[in-house]
Amino acid sequence: MSDRSFSSRRRAGQRFRPGRGQTFKPERGAGEARAEALGEKPGEETVFDTRRHEREIQLAENQAAGLPANAPEPAVAPDDVEKRLGLPAAEAAPETPAAPPAGIMSTLKAAAQRALQRVTKLVTNKTSPRKEIIINAESLETRVALLEEGRLEEFTIERTGEERLVGSIFKGKVRNLEEGLKAAFVDIGFEKNAFLHYWDIVPASFDSNVELVEREDRRRKERPKISQKDIPRLYPPGTDIVVQVSKGPIGTKGPRVTTNLALPGRFLVLLPNSDQCGISRKIEDPAERQRLKQIVRKLTLPEGMGVIIRTAGEGQQARYFVRDLALLLEEWKAVQEKINTQPAPCCVFREPDLIERSVRDFLTDDVERILVDHYPSYERIRDTIAKISRRSAARVKFYNESQPIFDRFGITRQLQTAFARQVPLKSGGYIVVDETEALVAIDVNTGRHKSGKDPESTITKVNLEACEEICRQLRLRNMGGLIVLDFIDMKSGKERQLVYQRMKELLKRDRARTHILPISPLGLMEMTRQRHTESVQESVYDDCPYCKGRGVVKSTLTMSVEIQRKLAEILRGRPRDESDFQLRVVVHPGVLERLRNEDQQLIIDLEKRYFGKLSFRGEPTFHAEQFKIYNALTNEELASVGG
Repeated sequence: MSDRSFSSRRRAGQRFRPGRGQTFKPERGAGEARAEALGEKPGEETVFDTRRHEREIQLAENQAAGLPANAPEPAVAPDDVEKRLGLPAAEAAPETPAAPPAGIMSTLKAAAQRALQRVTKLVTNKTSPRKEIIINAESLETRVALLEEGRLEEFTIERTGEERLVGSIFKGKVRNLEEGLKAAFVDIGFEKNAFLHYWDIVPASFDSNVELVEREDRRRKERPKISQKDIPRLYPPGTDIVVQVSKGPIGTKGPRVTTNLALPGRFLVLLPNSDQCGISRKIEDPAERQRLKQIVRKLTLPEGMGVIIRTAGEGQQARYFVRDLALLLEEWKAVQEKINTQPAPCCVFREPDLIERSVRDFLTDDVERILVDHYPSYERIRDTIAKISRRSAARVKFYNESQPIFDRFGITRQLQTAFARQVPLKSGGYIVVDETEALVAIDVNTGRHKSGKDPESTITKVNLEACEEICRQLRLRNMGGLIVLDFIDMKSGKERQLVYQRMKELLKRDRARTHILPISPLGLMEMTRQRHTESVQESVYDDCPYCKGRGVVKSTLTMSVEIQRKLAEILRGRPRDESDFQLRVVVHPGVLERLRNEDQQLIIDLEKRYFGKLSFRGEPTFHAEQFKIYNALTNEELASVGG
């Protein structure tokens, strides 16, 4: 650990004192030890180090959106370089032999390692599940489903007219600065201004999962250090600023942006505003890392720019990196031209649409085929893949049958079950999913699974089965924020630990960043899941016009009581000289049925008590909780409730 990082931890008030029986393991990497201490997946970090200030940024963002300061919104970045940019963790790259090592022993070791990789690949492909990508492209929306052995595992939907914000770059204008929040609000052309915290303006350093590579042949200029105190002077209101969206608008919050730009390529990530270069630590072979470092040092980079070699660059020849860098620089040149010519606010770089992102994310060796039911999209996918690998382009198939593609592969039926409030389990149990603005609550029940001589083993079996379905539901529905899981109570601590470990293992395949805690003494498991966009439920469904999202409406008995209470209030307050006082009540037909049958005698008693005449009429267009009271003689509206 460097002196600089050690001093920053000391300033943050963190102390580490090893307990009894704890020993240090020098052979273990610092990144792995740190990840284990934080309960994270080792070796999965973001490009820029922002997590030290994530809590401070979240509190300021919640306060700006009018939410409680401790609202459980996990505004965390994705795990590694690929996830930070919305890219796949591993892609199907053409096998290219590395440069031959010098020496007989090195040659033998390299040959043995290549043979081991081939055997591992064969074994992995043999045991991996059969995967298919099903793409349904229509005029108003595009849907992409990932099937594993025919079972729906991931689902994404994108409307044609929606803006693709996350990953896009905008030229915006600073509207105002909030010193109390330490944030700037930037107009990027949308109804809500983007939220830019001061920590997202200050240049960030690499995370521990990216190894810094010094370029000796490059004279690095000493840039003046920028602190939070300099932000009001450098970016006063009205200043143009170039930002990249790191999280889309969710609920009452606007989009969150950063000035640490990153353009993704196939093998490289271009950092236009940072002169640092690095290599992903997920490339573990020391000899390969040394070779890639030499390639980075030989790349011709413009002044003030840097690159990061992605995991997909392992084993690739130098010419692939040169070509990738040329494409990225050409792309950045086009972005710069828009920045210099177009007035703010405007979009200067747009994230690809769902079809391109899906092909980019899921184009791996274990995907057997990609089926598309839209011919122009089919041709576009083939052309895109052919630029990378002609062999992989053969896996793209055009679906031209009369039966809808989602019905043909049983996806429609699975979606109906998956997005229901109650989701059944194979054993007969079920889980209940309730999604609110603040958190997601998931309850596990045994249902009709009551068999078995040992109730404890039955409960554990249902809980373990629920773990798999819960992790699947989180991916399908894109649920995020604070998630509370109410498993069936287990008396044994060993069984609770077994369920906890099962959840951790299943969450490893989730591309979103997650953090999970053990089961509490109350039997609850708490976790957070990163999200950059709204959940599928929020984007597909609107609140019910009857219940306004509550999920319930007042009963006819409750409405009858309220109507009689309002009638008594009006009848008591009428002038005494009006002997012929008539009222007309317009209600929902369901409530009218109640008034004419069960409550007919009560209405008659009300007329006798206050010497008035009451008439009722049903209106099918009325809300179940709506009614209006008129003066039957003058047609004057005396009361209106609901609607």
